[in-house]
Amino acid sequence: MPKNKAFRNIWTLNCAGRLLVIDQPLIMGIINLTDDSFYAGSRHTRLDDILHTAETMLAQGATFLDLGAQSTRPGAAPIAADEEWQRLAPAITALKKHFPDAYLSVDTYYASVARRAVEAGVSLVNDISAGNMDQDMIPTVARLGVPYVMMHMQGTPATMQLNPHYEDVVDEIAKFFMAKIAACKQAGMHDLILDPGFGFGKNLQHNYLLLRHLHVFHVMALPIMVGISRKSMIYRLLESTPEEALNGTTALHMLALEQGAAILRVHDVREANEVIRLWRFYHEC
Repeated sequence: MPKNKAFRNIWTLNCAGRLLVIDQPLIMGIINLTDDSFYAGSRHTRLDDILHTAETMLAQGATFLDLGAQSTRPGAAPIAADEEWQRLAPAITALKKHFPDAYLSVDTYYASVARRAVEAGVSLVNDISAGNMDQDMIPTVARLGVPYVMMHMQGTPATMQLNPHYEDVVDEIAKFFMAKIAACKQAGMHDLILDPGFGFGKNLQHNYLLLRHLHVFHVMALPIMVGISRKSMIYRLLESTPEEALNGTTALHMLALEQGAAILRVHDVREANEVIRLWRFYHEC
């Protein structure tokens, strides 16, 4: 199939020495190494389960596997870096052994965990705080030389949904990204990915305004990652549950692709891959 006419930008990421070209939308599969993530279907605490999930996601079309070892759902209490690493280490070792060519991502806001993870074979750092929760994160990732996902979050997981407020949510997040990009570039980073942070310090209206205006962030000429899978912006609006939010997720993924999303971070890889295939064919006819 020819390159998608609607996907005009091409980016390259240096993933720990391997060059990854983004010339079509990619998928990041979520593997939570916790027993308290907001969606029960994403919880994987046994190694055999983690390996089976990873195998399935890769077979269904995931490019990245995103490993998270602490819940960042609204109201979640943080765990210490050492405890987070104790959960991550055996999973990273097993995944590198069984799937050596997989691109592993670590979902952490601790610089020390990011460093250990990359040293163990992880290719990308995904930070929900864009360096705000650990001031060593940006210089650490710059030294590691791997791609960095910077996400916008108002507050912390424990406080972010108490009363999120913006005068102009799109404009404020755009200015946040511009400042963070400048700091990352000054530190020596080259490969950056933007995540607007759906559900992280945003109410229902904020989330949908961001989705509708996602194209605004293309002015920064960086790939955009969208994480809306099974989130409350879907199931609360539909008066359902995370378990019942797959259909709504699929609908919003199509809207995100229309707005230029480069990476979909998802629980359900097969369904996300189908959305991308349909979207590509629609634009190529």
